[in-house]
Amino acid sequence: MTEGTERRDFLKLGLGGAALGALSASVLLDPKQAAAQAASDSLLRTVLDRGHLIVGTGSTNAPWHFENDAGELVGMDITMGRIIAQALFDDPSKVEFVKQDAQQRIPNIVTNKVDITLQFMTISGARAQLINFTRPYYVEGVALMTKPDSAAKTYDQLKAKGSGARIAILQNVDAETTVHKVLPEAQVMQIDTQANVFQALESNRADASAVDLSNVRWLVSKNPDRYFDAGMQWNSMLYGGGVRQGDLDWLQFVNTAFNIAMFGHQNELYDKAFKDYFGMEPPVRKPGFPTI
Repeated sequence: MTEGTERRDFLKLGLGGAALGALSASVLLDPKQAAAQAASDSLLRTVLDRGHLIVGTGSTNAPWHFENDAGELVGMDITMGRIIAQALFDDPSKVEFVKQDAQQRIPNIVTNKVDITLQFMTISGARAQLINFTRPYYVEGVALMTKPDSAAKTYDQLKAKGSGARIAILQNVDAETTVHKVLPEAQVMQIDTQANVFQALESNRADASAVDLSNVRWLVSKNPDRYFDAGMQWNSMLYGGGVRQGDLDWLQFVNTAFNIAMFGHQNELYDKAFKDYFGMEPPVRKPGFPTI
């Protein structure tokens, strides 16, 4: 075989591969054809036939799910629902959000009232016995928030205060242990509500508040003159979507949609939300070795 023949054959192969790729893409972009590939009892087929996604979520917890000044439901959880709708219908608006209490997150999945719950739900072994979790879409944690004009506004400064540091945290059985993991000598002020945890910091009764990392990033990005990120995060927790057990087609589809949005080529919705709600730029995706 001559070099010219080899080159022609290679080019034919390449064009053929491109044509097959285009054909595959056209098949996958047709919802009716895609639904036909799913198992007859899969929620994937049901959702595609229905023409919109149903998401269970909340409405009172920024930056995850809350109403903006126009009365629209927004937040990181809301964006994750729109990402699934985009993957299903090429239209992020084709989603119905069902407002639910935190106690309804799992029951509404099990009873098929919603297709998926996206409501800052921590993945745990106990919950995974009742539902399936999607891949994580955020790693939550505990963080220290101070004030920009505080004499001890950084983690190192708080630690240097020793037993003089006063840390406000929402009352719970692990409050003392949680704070003492990073500030072993600090005074722990267990407070009844999250709003009062912030108020303790505002009124200078506490030197810092120990709250969710997402809350710190949200509040600091929106109010940099009032709040400061002390620079310490710990106790990682995974947030994921919840779906019913026994439907791997649906679970795999949602995971695929999340992977594409977080690590692939259709990341506009995720990136905008990450910046809007956490005040941060997502890591740059670099082609080559996968980092998923």
